[in-house]
Amino acid sequence: MSNTENMAPATTDVSLAESQRKKANTEGSNSPPLFPTSDVKDYDLSEAEQQITAAGEAKYSRLSWKQLTLMLIVDAIALGALSIPQAFATLGMIAGVICCVGIGLIAVYTSWIIGKVKLAFPAVQHYGDVGGLLLGRVGYEVFSAVFVIQLIFVVGSHCLTGTIAFATITESTICSLVFGVVSAIILFLLAIPSSFADITILGYIDFASILIAIGITIITTGIQGSNSPGGLAAVAWSVYPKENVTFTEAYVAIGDIVFAYSFATCQFSFMEEMHTPTDFTKSIWVLGLIEIIIYTVTGATIYAFVGPNVQSPALLSAGTTVSRIAFGVALPVIFISGSINAIVVGRLLHTRVYKNSVIRYINTPKGWMTWILFVAAITIVAWIIAEAIPFFTDLLSIISALFTSGFSFYLPPIMWLILLCKGKWFSKENLPFAIINFLVFLMGLAVLVCGLYSSIDDIRNSYRTGSVQSPFSCSQT
Repeated sequence: MSNTENMAPATTDVSLAESQRKKANTEGSNSPPLFPTSDVKDYDLSEAEQQITAAGEAKYSRLSWKQLTLMLIVDAIALGALSIPQAFATLGMIAGVICCVGIGLIAVYTSWIIGKVKLAFPAVQHYGDVGGLLLGRVGYEVFSAVFVIQLIFVVGSHCLTGTIAFATITESTICSLVFGVVSAIILFLLAIPSSFADITILGYIDFASILIAIGITIITTGIQGSNSPGGLAAVAWSVYPKENVTFTEAYVAIGDIVFAYSFATCQFSFMEEMHTPTDFTKSIWVLGLIEIIIYTVTGATIYAFVGPNVQSPALLSAGTTVSRIAFGVALPVIFISGSINAIVVGRLLHTRVYKNSVIRYINTPKGWMTWILFVAAITIVAWIIAEAIPFFTDLLSIISALFTSGFSFYLPPIMWLILLCKGKWFSKENLPFAIINFLVFLMGLAVLVCGLYSSIDDIRNSYRTGSVQSPFSCSQT
């Protein structure tokens, strides 16, 4: 049965969200609180602190459904979109299109479940809080730790991508560690704003950036294909998978598409700032349709223009000069998307540390000072991890297989069963959803198992061939 009846509207003057968290933590249980909330009563606050609290609540309750859509787009659509043409080259045109559309619709469905959980349990601020609902205090701590680790690794991946982009653009012989430090500084500066509503203007820049980069790649590869001997008709693309495709190759191709749709990890965090959370369905449908169109068109057209030898990312197939231009255009995508993840982690940790203080609202001098220190620490840790681990990219793939597969696919069906399903799961009204959720759950487990196998196998091959670099290497990878 759903527990939504236990989440009655708040009546205190502190804030609706804070009151709901207090009720979720105390009603019907003598166990420790599941969510990090303030233990300070509203009548214990001074007048100045009450004003800071009111301003803080207003600051973090301004996100509209259009801005939520933008945040999800920024979090979801990045240079990974340009890896999909190579997935088409492995899977063939028919399977590629089916995967892009089908997996996209599944991602919209799991995102819808996540949104419903947020509406039913307004106390949920981050994905870690779901662990508290499912498994109590231990679940909250484990989910929160996994959530933080996942996003710090993502920030590190954006730092490395920035390093590669700068090295490609400049064609410089400068040690890549210098570009890595520059990338980390940019990520830090862009993560200083603490409210998602304050950085939506960057979201527009990010979205325009990736569209232009994809557009440049499509147009250039189309022109090159037309000017090649025999024109586009001579390009050797196929409607069927390539011959003798191995299991690992097939999964890597499908995995590229799966993880391109993994936008649900930060959805709870974004929805926490919405002024009208019930509008979330508009956001996920708009995002889902935009992603399906962009990924399908990008994968199909570039594969049709280049053929089986298309590279990943596909902009490398457009030639040296054009790839440098495209990388330059895509720089905002690399850094803005990465900074969003740093903000999400920072907000979780900062709110937890200062749960009993108005400092958590980041609208006082001390609040800003501590926030900047948190963001700096997160960025530095992400950079160190990315540079210190010689097989960081493969390790990121393992992390994604372990955690993203759950956050986006196999955990939402469990959330539906335990938190949303009213009555017996096999009842007439629930059975269709139960079947769908079971199939989605199996898909998530397949992504988990196959992703782990492929990533570990790739690490073994890298060591076998000697392609693993040294920590903090100057090599431009």
